[in-house]
Amino acid sequence: MEHINHLPFIVASYLAGFVIIGGLIAWVALDFRTQRRALLELESRGVTRRSASGRSDLLVGQAKEQA
Repeated sequence: MEHINHLPFIVASYLAGFVIIGGLIAWVALDFRTQRRALLELESRGVTRRSASGRSDLLVGQAKEQA
C-alpha cells in the first residue's frame, strides 16, 4: 500500500498540468480573438493583406514611397 502515500503528489501533479494547459489554451483563444478583431478593424479602414489582394508589388511600392 505504499502507492497510496504518493496519491496526493500524483493528484496535485495532474491538477497542475491541467491548470497550466487550460491557461495556455485560454491565452491562445483570447489572443486569437484580439488579433482577429485587430485585423477586421484594419480591413474596415481599407488596409488589405498583400496575399489577399494579388497586388503585392504595387502595395510594396506605395509603402516605400510613403516611408
